[in-house]
Amino acid sequence: MDMNRDHAGTETTADQNAATTVGVDVGGTFTDVALSVDGRLVTAKVPTTDDQSVGVLSGIGKACDRAGIEPTAIDGFAHAMTVSVNALLERDGARAALVTTAGFRDVLEIGRQDRPALYDLDAEKPVPLIPRRRRYEVDERTTPDGIEAPVDPDAVRELAAELRAADVEAVAVCLLHAYADPTNETRVAETLREALDVPVSASHEVLAEFREYERMSTTAADAYVRPIIEGYVGRLADGARSAGIPDPRIMQANGGVADPETVCERAVTTTLSGPAAGVVGAAATVADDDAAGLVTFDMGGTSTDVSLVRDGAAARTTDAEIAGVPIRTPMVDVNTVGAGGGSIAWIDDGGALRVGPQSSGADPGPACYGRGGAEATVTDANVVLGYIGPETALGGEMTLDVGAARDALEVLAAETGLADALEAAQGVYRVANATMTRTIRSVTVERGHDPREFTLVAFGGAGPMHATALADALEIDRVVVPRPCGVLSAFGLLAADESYDAARTVGVDLAGADPARLEEVYAELIADVLAESSDPTAAVVSRGADCRYAGQSFELTVPVDGSVEPETVASRFHDAHERAYGYRMDEGVEVVTLRASATVEGTEPTVAHDGAGEASLGSREAHFPGVGPRETAVYDRDRLPSGATVDGPGILEQAESTTVVPPGWTGEVLADGTLAMARDGANRVDGGTGVDR
Repeated sequence: MDMNRDHAGTETTADQNAATTVGVDVGGTFTDVALSVDGRLVTAKVPTTDDQSVGVLSGIGKACDRAGIEPTAIDGFAHAMTVSVNALLERDGARAALVTTAGFRDVLEIGRQDRPALYDLDAEKPVPLIPRRRRYEVDERTTPDGIEAPVDPDAVRELAAELRAADVEAVAVCLLHAYADPTNETRVAETLREALDVPVSASHEVLAEFREYERMSTTAADAYVRPIIEGYVGRLADGARSAGIPDPRIMQANGGVADPETVCERAVTTTLSGPAAGVVGAAATVADDDAAGLVTFDMGGTSTDVSLVRDGAAARTTDAEIAGVPIRTPMVDVNTVGAGGGSIAWIDDGGALRVGPQSSGADPGPACYGRGGAEATVTDANVVLGYIGPETALGGEMTLDVGAARDALEVLAAETGLADALEAAQGVYRVANATMTRTIRSVTVERGHDPREFTLVAFGGAGPMHATALADALEIDRVVVPRPCGVLSAFGLLAADESYDAARTVGVDLAGADPARLEEVYAELIADVLAESSDPTAAVVSRGADCRYAGQSFELTVPVDGSVEPETVASRFHDAHERAYGYRMDEGVEVVTLRASATVEGTEPTVAHDGAGEASLGSREAHFPGVGPRETAVYDRDRLPSGATVDGPGILEQAESTTVVPPGWTGEVLADGTLAMARDGANRVDGGTGVDR
């Protein structure tokens, strides 16, 4: 059988019948590309552009050039982006309006009574996405039991004239109790769609669940980002068609891809799509059979994303908040902190060294990029510490200015009273690691999980340089770095399933619930998700129910894949509650919300690794916490053969990332090129990493 070698030196078995697919993930600093062609994995990394579609198409072109193919040979294109989350973070979304029930337009501003900082008398809540002057009311009354006062169509048409005069770019419609009976809300939304040439987001279509504030906030967020998403996806699709590339499939926050039309209609589902793709990639490349699960650690240029994978599936949530905005759509449960390679080091008012959340971005970038950046960053610290060498080419071609990195850290050292650039670099490294360690604790220890029982999966351009330091702090014995670690989110897009979700609040006591009525609601939800699926016959449908003990104010989702008999559902909820909180109660159980999802399974690309050639790149001095300077062997990771071991200290370089194996750790290259590292004295790498061999 023929063997091919990609641009980075990895041999892979050729499969001339395999589809040629490309995944592109946009980050704050770089845009990553993973191209699967003829059994080869070809990667590329380009700087992120202001109009992200420009960088996406440029990255695809670069990967195609490396693979020796034309873009017209691509059969499938999946994409994860930061357009919607950037709009929420930077507050530069659409000029949106809100239409709600008379007397309730201030719900969006009142929110909940919880304070962002309990003891801060000056704490302020984030400004609502839609200001009060663009929040409008209509006379109507809907209760959980149905319509009491219908809406007046003439009044809605008059309101449409006001909205047109206000020059709004999108409208959110969220009427009281529309989740129970959407008749009035449907009439309002349809009338506005007929009268206005702008997107209209209706809450019963975006989030048919109770809790007025969260439903209104999510619907407002959908309207706020929808024109931007429609414009971006339209530009990207047009550019792809011009290049002969299929329309993109867009990664949603739930970890599944969907067609452009669906994500434009449900724009809020694209928030955190990039981090979701990374978790999907980690779950696709690393098994957790011999561990309690995986802690995924994705450190990019701007931020670090942390999540859990258990039993091969990413942890999911419907209770998230982005920049102070509650978003209640199903999504991969990712915790994000502003600590990445481009995070800027600074001194607070008390004279303490801080790192992030401010970032140097892609332009000018860290000082070592040589593009005019003058502030010290985490990447500059890694250069001065010796983890990134002067000859290292980021992305395969961007050379580094070591002198500029040292100069930036000398300035920081002078501001903090530290001895020199090296001591400042060590400080930046420690502070960044402490921030990321706290984030991992938030998804493990603070949720009742012992991190020592998990495997840490490190990826992103900077993650593998910091992974073992975090593992030492958390007493994790196993660290795994997938071969495409620098572009794992893009690789995850190649393996992502197509996924659609629907939900509806029912709010019934389980003991008195009518199973036939619950089945009717499930049938409607399943029909909705199958209608969105590209291949309903291939879709796998799953059902769930959000349950709680009577009197509780939060729910747990339990599977309802078989019987909806009350005793069965109650038993599953009792078990789930005990797993989550350590106890069960002798109380009645309520079914709050029913959920259904349809999944069309994706095809995971298989890339075998057979490194060949001279792997040694010499050595250089590197500085390790608690150890000091050590002469450290440097390797071309893609040339290390399967079965090779690296005893720390060692540095493994590849085009998109660098992995550090510190003293006291040993790494082994597995069959697919994955590097599995274990702390010396712990179980051997091949005896409990939970890694596919």
